[in-house]
Amino acid sequence: MSSKTFLRCVLCGSNSIKPIKGYESAYLSKCTKCGFVFSHNKPSAEELSAHYEGYGRNDYLSPVTIRRYHELLDKFEKVRKTKNMLDVGCGVGYFLEVAKERGWNVYGTEYTDAAIKICTSKGITMHKGQLNPADYAPEFFDVVTSFEVLEHINTPLDEIANITSLIRKGGYFYVTTPNFNSLLRYHLKGTYNVIGWPEHLSYYTPKTLDFLMKKNHLKKIYIQTTGISPTRFITSKKTTEPQQEKQEGTKFIAEGTHDEKLRNSIEKNILLGALKSGVNSMLTLTGKGDALKGLFKKAN
Repeated sequence: MSSKTFLRCVLCGSNSIKPIKGYESAYLSKCTKCGFVFSHNKPSAEELSAHYEGYGRNDYLSPVTIRRYHELLDKFEKVRKTKNMLDVGCGVGYFLEVAKERGWNVYGTEYTDAAIKICTSKGITMHKGQLNPADYAPEFFDVVTSFEVLEHINTPLDEIANITSLIRKGGYFYVTTPNFNSLLRYHLKGTYNVIGWPEHLSYYTPKTLDFLMKKNHLKKIYIQTTGISPTRFITSKKTTEPQQEKQEGTKFIAEGTHDEKLRNSIEKNILLGALKSGVNSMLTLTGKGDALKGLFKKAN
């Protein structure tokens, strides 16, 4: 058994939470007050350690991803003052490598010795373990980023409060996380392989992500919900165990996947690129894309 069951919403504190039928294997509950979906079953340290033991890392860096990194970094230029940037849960440092090439002072956090060693070898200043504001001066960073990390955390208020304390006034926070309101989740329901305990503990929508940021005085610049993953759909259909996909990302970002082939085709075709932009605009308007992306600014 896990060490704790949450009796209140981890986002708003309400005790009006109800289990969601069909998602029992991930222990999902929804707060009827703020709408947040989260796992009410808190995994113990032993359960997390057992799950993440031998956790795989994806070594493939798509050229398309590098282009997206540059597009994102272009947006960060307007707030570059200290030139300090932190990526929370930076993996093997792909994003920070690109930022470093563009003249940023790059910092990262990760849990494993292997990731720390790889990132350090790339000239990234690293801290091991959970983000600790005491490791840095207050308001030290122009920009803090968090790619596909927030869903792993069941203390969102503490996490975002810590991040906010490290961003200078007028600086940016950029975050990505799966969208619980995605078309694929509505179709696949409990077999959607984004859903899985103890790996993913918090499930965001545009509304709940914005609510979390507002509670920490971060003003929305934009929230987007983009993309529909053919690879995710196919692998979810094939998966018989909700948590079969242990090495997250390995099957979804690789050279031969349906997703990567489609991305490359779109990059090479102007008409397909225009179609993609139109589809993503519609997905954002309806809030139904797979990926939830948000850019926020700390109040002056």
